[in-house]
Amino acid sequence: MTATNLKSERKAPKRRSGVTALQRRALRVPRTGLHEQAAKKLRTLIVRGDLLPGEPLLEVSLSEALGISRTPLREALKQLAAEGLVELRLNRGAVVASLRLEELSELFEAVSGIERCAAELAAQRMTASDVQRLEALQKRIERHHDRGELRAYFEINQQIHSTIVDFSRNSVLKTSHDALLARAERARFFALSAHGRWDESVREHRQILAALKARDAERAGRLLGQHVRRTGETVAEALTNKEAVP
Repeated sequence: MTATNLKSERKAPKRRSGVTALQRRALRVPRTGLHEQAAKKLRTLIVRGDLLPGEPLLEVSLSEALGISRTPLREALKQLAAEGLVELRLNRGAVVASLRLEELSELFEAVSGIERCAAELAAQRMTASDVQRLEALQKRIERHHDRGELRAYFEINQQIHSTIVDFSRNSVLKTSHDALLARAERARFFALSAHGRWDESVREHRQILAALKARDAERAGRLLGQHVRRTGETVAEALTNKEAVP
């Protein structure tokens, strides 16, 4: 066997291993697929009450409205079902999930515990720039509250809760919080729409920020935990009184 043939044999395994650069590019999955985009749009409609509890989610209509085929739509509905926002009924299609009293009680117990722990850690771990960021967010919700801009207020309110959890610098808390966020968002929006709760929420956020700035971990955690539980109680009271759920 010649030296050329030996060299060729040694290189053969190298040619068979792996995939080419072109193949790697072809195999890459888009960071945000069609079903994720659809899920995001539908999630917003459900959380804001534009799609009502019990409302049928008709695949044909939604596919046309979203400009996608029924395959990614079904994946989006499965994702929202996993988040507790949609109910998939055998042979009957999907509907927007209802707010159920017993589930909300457990949900807000869990969220309250997570956010209380996060606030305690955030009070100890926040940087000066973190404090400035929360102060800026507080100013924005105050402005939206004064103008009566509920939806804009709600967006910033959610940012504040998520930001405090981020500032705990605890990835396990954040992952747990993210898993419950969509379900909690819908109930929070409903609670803010209830009479008197919006004003209460603004005052409570001021107190929480003050405790975080003072690095008072015990007080910050207690106030945020109470704030979350109070939101759950507001929703429970409305459901018990059979008020209309948006």
